[in-house]
Amino acid sequence: MGFQDSIRTVLSKYATFTGRAGRPEFWWFVLFNFLVNLVTSIIDGAVFGSPVLNTVTGLALILPSIAVGVRRLHDIDRSGWWLLLGLIPVIGWIVLIYFNVQPGQQGDNRFGPQPAA
Repeated sequence: MGFQDSIRTVLSKYATFTGRAGRPEFWWFVLFNFLVNLVTSIIDGAVFGSPVLNTVTGLALILPSIAVGVRRLHDIDRSGWWLLLGLIPVIGWIVLIYFNVQPGQQGDNRFGPQPAA
């Protein structure tokens, strides 16, 4: 799955918390989210002087970010509730990064069929 396919898939499943998301889908969306935040921060600094555009895009992308995170955890056969580890500074983030770099479970699991490559 490439960059455009990943973004298209995640945004089409805007608030879908069921199913599974493979590593490429998740990490390409993380890169997209980072680039959008970078561009909106630059525009905000040059035009508005306050984080107006960055806040709006952040609010628009928070639901698909959570949804793809939950689906990624489903791919490694973990509950989406593990995403709450992100609320624990540093240690929680490290654990979530570790989970997200793991290969997905081969074949079907309790969350659905294996995502297409």
